[in-house]
Amino acid sequence: MSITVNFPAEVRDWIAANLTRGVAPQAIVNEMVARNNAVELAAAMVEAVSASFLYGAPLPGERLEVGAAPLGYQPEPLRVPDGPLIRVGERKVRVLSRLQRPAAVHLENFLSADECEQLIALAQPRLDRSTVVDPVTGRNVVAGHRSSHGMFFRLGETPLIARLEARIAGLTGTPVENGEGLQMLHYEEGAESTPHVDYLVPGNDANRESIARSGQRMGTLLMYLNDVEGGGETVFPQIGWGVVPQRGHALYFEYGNRFGLCDPSSLHASLPLRGGEKWVATKWIRMRRFVARERG
Repeated sequence: MSITVNFPAEVRDWIAANLTRGVAPQAIVNEMVARNNAVELAAAMVEAVSASFLYGAPLPGERLEVGAAPLGYQPEPLRVPDGPLIRVGERKVRVLSRLQRPAAVHLENFLSADECEQLIALAQPRLDRSTVVDPVTGRNVVAGHRSSHGMFFRLGETPLIARLEARIAGLTGTPVENGEGLQMLHYEEGAESTPHVDYLVPGNDANRESIARSGQRMGTLLMYLNDVEGGGETVFPQIGWGVVPQRGHALYFEYGNRFGLCDPSSLHASLPLRGGEKWVATKWIRMRRFVARERG
């Protein structure tokens, strides 16, 4: 049996701030109990906010149903067509493997060797230290977990970029306008990206505003632009699966469903590069048209 209780915004935001700082959920529950909250109520409030972080869902409102069934991600079929070969525009792309959860497909021949070389040449003069969205402030900061250099192309910035974006839209069945600008990443020996999810956790105003503007991220396409000497695999640590970077190959995985929840099993990382270099082009896809934040 469940009951509905008030959930003051200041309490919800206090819980969210502490979770963002890395405070353990049970420690937050203990603090609330010490402030004369019933343990069942404190646990339910912390669980509701924790679930929004885990599944990328909106933060709870001012009313909370205590005793209701907990949130859980329900996987849906991958948007990519079935079969061993997929035609995307002028190319026939071979499917190397498919994964049930997270929903993913590993592709061969998604890019030609010439397209890989052109992307690298376009990006190389514009590289800078890679940045990520800080979970506390929502601002772009140099990534502590990602020791790479990168840059972004604007949508349709060159004929090559426009052609690739149309190919990605054909593969994923999503409009070109739902994609964020193509990100280029360059890893040198020893560089890595530690485990993270690509969907936006609604723990700060910037992420909540971004989700309100463009919807949540629902999928990621990684395109490998060169053969790697050693290391640099894209791994999914929760399921023990990894992909070795090879020129022209691509990895597409989805983590957003129709209910606005995201799949925490999409947690992934790039293992340290043991030699040479690694080039990757990344496309993040939103639930609806991507609207960039106005710079002021």
